Amino acid sequence: MCSACARSTAPCWLLKKQPRSGAELSKLLEERWPDRDPRSLGYAVQYLSPLVQMPPRGVWGASGQATWTTAEAWLGRPLKTDPSPDKMVMRYLAAFGPATVPDMQAWSGVTRLGEVTKRLRRRLRTFRNERGDELFDLPDAPRPDRDTPAPPRFLPYYDNVALSHADRTRIIADGHGGRLFTSDGLLVGTVLIDGFVGGRWKVRRESGKATLIIQPFGQLRRQDRAMLAEEGDRLVTFAAAGARTHDVRFARPG
Repeated sequence: MCSACARSTAPCWLLKKQPRSGAELSKLLEERWPDRDPRSLGYAVQYLSPLVQMPPRGVWGASGQATWTTAEAWLGRPLKTDPSPDKMVMRYLAAFGPATVPDMQAWSGVTRLGEVTKRLRRRLRTFRNERGDELFDLPDAPRPDRDTPAPPRFLPYYDNVALSHADRTRIIADGHGGRLFTSDGLLVGTVLIDGFVGGRWKVRRESGKATLIIQPFGQLRRQDRAMLAEEGDRLVTFAAAGARTHDVRFARPG
């Protein structure tokens, strides 16, 4: 348990006692520190304390009020004082390897992971990319042949595949990175073509009709367009099951 949480007046104790929204937390903190900006106080607690956003944040097709509690309250036990970066790196590689040390650090926000890979080196496979950077992976991880077909696929909003590496050129071609985000900095749904991000997608709902809009970054090959239309039909039917009709539309490349 952190020393602050051990005191009943500590900010994180308010969330341990009961899950609260950001507005509720800010209001309670304002009572304790009336001469401070309440929203800033609330953000400080959310950013500096180990918290868990309570599920469900939203349900399928709808959203809800975000509420937080402490990680200790969620787990039902105190946090360990000896975290294991070794285990974290192994779990990261199981999902996103092969990867470099900067990749691991970009995903986790934890530095000095070179020391961890040095300890784990005998348990890992190592490779070099085209630039000579060292990559690490689990010894028994699947590594398909480079000529293995990669059919078109739709990735959801905030998919970790697009966020979990410092070097994102393995999946995002140069010049396309800015197209993955809205003006508010939100990662959009993306389309994989031959293993690379080659477009964006969104579902538009109006008058009982759901339309999947696919905007490729360039001209599509005929077979890719056909496969995207087929896969897209399954996606929009699933994502907007309550709609009376479903459609797939290709926007102009851009």
